Order: sequence, then structure tokens, then C-alpha cells
Amino acid sequence: MINIDQKTHTTADGTTIIVLAPIGRLDITTAWQFRLKLQECISKLSRHVVVNLSQVNFIDSSGLTSLVAGMRDADKVKGSFRICNVHPEAKLVFEVTMMDSVFEIFDTEKEALEGVPRSMPT
Repeated sequence: MINIDQKTHTTADGTTIIVLAPIGRLDITTAWQFRLKLQECISKLSRHVVVNLSQVNFIDSSGLTSLVAGMRDADKVKGSFRICNVHPEAKLVFEVTMMDSVFEIFDTEKEALEGVPRSMPT
């Protein structure tokens, strides 16, 4: 079981952004739960997601896969998917796998929230 802190941020123009902060390890035993949570947030709450990894000290290939899947889900609905506060130990995994060039990664949650595209009129 993985604990995931979830909060909602609303920008000045009314765009809703979901901030998810998993706690602990994002590995083969927890990645599927995180994947489901991402899916649920993107399909039901907002197409804009920020994942704060400051509390994740270990991530493996299944954890990365869940993040890639979340990014694809957000892309499909013309949303945004950003990662911030990558724990130093987890950052190495992103660099070694070259995933740091695939994701939009920000140093702080504030920076990640500031760059989210404005709401499109529907």
C-alpha cells in the first residue's frame, strides 16, 4: 500500500491542477496503485497533474512506467504532466534512464504549478 497526499491547486484563471505526492517507494509493489490514482485524477478531476516526488526515496522501472502512463493519459486529453522535487536518490534513476529528458521536471512545486497552460475555452 502506498500513501499518496493529494491536494488541489486552482490558478488565477480557474485552471484546476491536482498535486499528488506519493510517500515511500514507487516500485513494483506500489506502482500499480499510483498508476490507478493518476488515471482516476486525470479522468475525473483535472487533466493537469503535478507529481511531487520529494517523499519518494526509491523508484524502479515499474515506478517510472506508472509516471510515463500518467503522462500519456494527460497528453491524450490535452493536459499537462509535471514532476517536481525529485528526491536526490530517485533523481539518479531519471538520469541513468534518460527519463529526465522525457518528463517536465521542476525543482519546486511552485515552479511546476506556475508553468501549467491556461484553461482552453470549451
